[in-house]
Amino acid sequence: MQLVVARIGRAHGIKGEVTVEVRTDEPELRLAPGAVLLTDPASTGPLTIETGRVHSGRLLLRFEGVTDRNAAEALRNTLLIAEVDPEELPEDEDEYYDHQLIDLDVVTKDGVAVGRITEISHLPSQDLFIVERPDGSEVMIPFVEAIVTEIDLEEQKAVITPPPGLIDDAAEIASAREDSP
Repeated sequence: MQLVVARIGRAHGIKGEVTVEVRTDEPELRLAPGAVLLTDPASTGPLTIETGRVHSGRLLLRFEGVTDRNAAEALRNTLLIAEVDPEELPEDEDEYYDHQLIDLDVVTKDGVAVGRITEISHLPSQDLFIVERPDGSEVMIPFVEAIVTEIDLEEQKAVITPPPGLIDDAAEIASAREDSP
């Protein structure tokens, strides 16, 4: 199975390094020196990681055969794809790979169907489930313990306890001001 593990950003310096937007919880495993990664577009790869280092909070990689800034800049926006055994599971039991979550049915704790997970959006602060509702509309559900209370891979479902207004129009409006006469 193929998983997108990073997206190449801009060139860094003049010796062929690039910044990468990491899209895996296991960069030390997936983006280690010696790793051979497929690419999208396929014509730019496969790429073999020669070196990696963290600089100012960003991961910098250099690939074999990419020796200058121009060659590095030509890789910009390329997706890096790792070949992963579909049976492989994350080390932590509360972690999941995206492919395990895609297509799970989303239901409330009362058993009300909300929809089906079609995408996982990885944001800096948290991950979001993009859920397609039965009517074709989409709703975004933060993948946080307070809202997503259970992931049941055997039953192929995610159980949520949504706050008012997350999946319906029943939002509670709170105000710090008292009503004035």
